[in-house]
Amino acid sequence: MSTNEIKGKLHESIENIDDNEFLLTIKEIIEHKYQAEDSIELPEWQLKRIEESERQIENGEFYTDEQVDNVIDKWLGE
Repeated sequence: MSTNEIKGKLHESIENIDDNEFLLTIKEIIEHKYQAEDSIELPEWQLKRIEESERQIENGEFYTDEQVDNVIDKWLGE
C-alpha cells in the first residue's frame, strides 16, 4: 500500500471515530513524529513582494472581483 493510500485511509478512519480518548492518543503519536513549525520564514524577495502588495492595496491599486470578471469576459470574447 502506498503512502498516499495509507494517508487516505487514515483520514477516512479518523473522520469516523468519535472516541475522544482514542483520538487524543493518535494525536500524541502523530505529534511525537511530526511537529508543525510555529512560524514560517520567508525569503527576502517574498517579504518585499508582500510589502509592495500591501502598499498597492493602501493606494487603491487593485482590481475588484467584478473588474477581473469583466477583463476575463473580454479575453474570452463574451
